[in-house]
Amino acid sequence: MHVLFYTLGCKVNQYETQAMRRLMEKSGFSTGEYTDSSKTDQDVAIVINSCTVTGESDRKLRQLLRRLRRRNPHAVIVLTGCMPQAFPKAAEKYTEADIVLGNASRSSLAEQINRYLTLGRRIVEISPHNNKFEPLSIDEFQGRTRAFVKIEDGCDRYCSYCIIPYARGHVRSKPRKELALELQSLADKGFSEIVLVGINLTSYGREWDGSICDAVEIACSIPNVKRVRLGSLEPDSMTPEVISKLSTFEKLCPQFHLSLQSGCEKTLKRMNRHYTPLEYRGVCDMLKQHFPDCALTTDVMVGFPGEDETEFKESLTFVKSIGFLRVHIFSYSPRPGTPAARAPNQIPTAEKTRRNHIMAEVCNESRDKYLDRWIGRQTEVLIETRHSNGGVEGYSPQYFNVRISPYDKKFSAGQIVRVKIIGHNEGICHAILIQSVE
Repeated sequence: MHVLFYTLGCKVNQYETQAMRRLMEKSGFSTGEYTDSSKTDQDVAIVINSCTVTGESDRKLRQLLRRLRRRNPHAVIVLTGCMPQAFPKAAEKYTEADIVLGNASRSSLAEQINRYLTLGRRIVEISPHNNKFEPLSIDEFQGRTRAFVKIEDGCDRYCSYCIIPYARGHVRSKPRKELALELQSLADKGFSEIVLVGINLTSYGREWDGSICDAVEIACSIPNVKRVRLGSLEPDSMTPEVISKLSTFEKLCPQFHLSLQSGCEKTLKRMNRHYTPLEYRGVCDMLKQHFPDCALTTDVMVGFPGEDETEFKESLTFVKSIGFLRVHIFSYSPRPGTPAARAPNQIPTAEKTRRNHIMAEVCNESRDKYLDRWIGRQTEVLIETRHSNGGVEGYSPQYFNVRISPYDKKFSAGQIVRVKIIGHNEGICHAILIQSVE
């Protein structure tokens, strides 16, 4: 049987899809990625790895299920991931899915598909989380030059807008020996950049009084790994001790995604975030001190319940003052089941859209100012794509996008080259080749 995967959501979900593909292949199935052009028949299963971070995510999931069932009437459709784990009763009503599995049950995917094929009746298996890290691993990351590796799962923060603690359970970390083996396997396959990801990444190692530094040290110790990058970080966990230790790892990329959400202290308090703007700024200053020329990226929410014009302008001013390279801006979307969804003073959609546009203009200005500093300077680029005109494109250690002018030498994805930045346009730097690093 051929199993096709459709992944929604974050980098952790992308990793877990890769891990499920590996499990299915070990069980004798062939696998691939589902696209709208995929041809299916009775001998095909379609696995949807779902996201449930917002109410909008659930609406899109329902539409996807209906579309997949309409286009693939004979396929076995499997729904797994965060949505069924967080809302098992609602997921059970999604009758377009022949099999419904929660996050805690996905390791039995092959078994459940075989069971469905044998019995011919619908299966719903949503088990509660346990306190052990799920034994998933990968040795390949199809279609990418960098590999995401999940090292932590779960969250205990309970932000007022977020359902993820219910979808993911309590914090738990990948054991260090298992992490080292997985990273070595990926390095052996030629992955020179590793991105460490998690639901609450900075909680890694909490079970043994460790820290995210433990995982970075392991990743940097793998000989063929040339770059180590971190996923989203909680600012209140980035202590002076952690930052100082991280600065000792030469392979660690100087790009830090510090989750902000709002630059207004009152808004942060209603969000149940565990820091103030002043404390956040202190973390940014420490990172800039220990990692000169580092890039800071973040997430910012506009239109949170109760955010009046004064609070929005305070957040806008703060975001502008930090000088982020990249900001993921999103309008608040009520997530049923969270305190924020029941909060008074919900912001109209049109107003959230207006604020989103204003915030985007400010963030684009900050991005351009950061990139201006790189004109005339050299950096290294991990090549990811090659264009028809002979040019190539990739990312710097600071994670800004770089396009390299056409050159007569053929480069391959995954190769690292040294370039000189000659300009930038709409967030993309343009460069000329200096030399091949590898």
